[in-house]
Amino acid sequence: MTSLRFTNGHVVTSAGTFEGAAIEVEAGRIVALAPDAGASDAIDLEGGWIVPGFIDTQVNGGGGVLFNDATSVEGIAAIGAAHAPFGTTGFLPTLISDRAEVIEAALDAGDAAIAAGVPGCIGVHIEGPIINVRRKGIHDPDKFRRLDEALIALLARPRRGKVMLTLAPEMVALEDIRRLHAAGVILSIGHSDADYATAVAAFDAGMTGVTHLYNAMSPLVHRAPGVVGAALDDQQVYCGVIIDGHHVHDAPLRIAMRARPHDRFLLVTDAMPCVGSGLTEFTLHGQHIRVEDGCCVGEDGTLAGSALDMAGAFRNAVARIGLSHADAAAMGATNPAAFLGLSGERGALAPGLRADWVRLTRDLRPAGTWIGGTRVV
Repeated sequence: MTSLRFTNGHVVTSAGTFEGAAIEVEAGRIVALAPDAGASDAIDLEGGWIVPGFIDTQVNGGGGVLFNDATSVEGIAAIGAAHAPFGTTGFLPTLISDRAEVIEAALDAGDAAIAAGVPGCIGVHIEGPIINVRRKGIHDPDKFRRLDEALIALLARPRRGKVMLTLAPEMVALEDIRRLHAAGVILSIGHSDADYATAVAAFDAGMTGVTHLYNAMSPLVHRAPGVVGAALDDQQVYCGVIIDGHHVHDAPLRIAMRARPHDRFLLVTDAMPCVGSGLTEFTLHGQHIRVEDGCCVGEDGTLAGSALDMAGAFRNAVARIGLSHADAAAMGATNPAAFLGLSGERGALAPGLRADWVRLTRDLRPAGTWIGGTRVV
């Protein structure tokens, strides 16, 4: 049994925000948590925060590594290690549209990473290649394909971790959405030019997410609501948002937060190899990507993922969007866990859950990450 005490700050728990707390940890899980008035051995937060460890469902790379180029245990471990200093304690390494054999290698690598105990890896996100060329973003259209029986079988195969798939529903049959959903694949609309009715039908068939709301999807127009309108009109589907000041203007994000329950939003980074590495350029499927002022862009100016980390996403949610610290913490941890079906395992500071948390300074800069009750950074 390990006991940790925090004082002179704010601890965001499932029971509310405490001004200091005592957390008892055993075998990597929280066994008791209570407000604490402070003790001589307490960690002084100096006005800072303890929040649940962040769960990022869209991590293309980090530490100089792009998952598409390193579909291996070592690649996943390097990406996770690069994001841990920013409070990420759970993540889905994300494969950008690629060939079937690379998809299979990515899914197998996720299994192997979990079996090897790579900290934070909880599955794999396959983004594409069943997406619409009209909303391709930085994805390589030469990699796009139809959803056939072989790919369905590959995606639906039982795995150690979670499998998330971003696709364009107008490119597939509703019955195939139902089949994948029934097999446990977490389905999210993205890179889609679907109309409102098609998006609504996809939600009804089992698509439970929207990948990077507003970006690479049919917009909300007053006579053609599109994917954005369908997402804002739906009160149950989970929407990932990239709050970096580049992907979406702050005003549409604030409007979205007023239109839907906050517990249906996820902070995501869409992070590229530059995070945790200082890289100013890298290559994606033969395209030269440059990093300028915290923004990743291709040669034609197309956004190419982001240079955002989860602590930065949290900070921007509070400072730019005006969310409370508790709501931002939920969007960074509790809601992603619910979206992935992991609420009974992680995503909050509560007895019985994994002892994963991040310490933030008074100005919300990362100052320590704990996984399973052990400080890793």
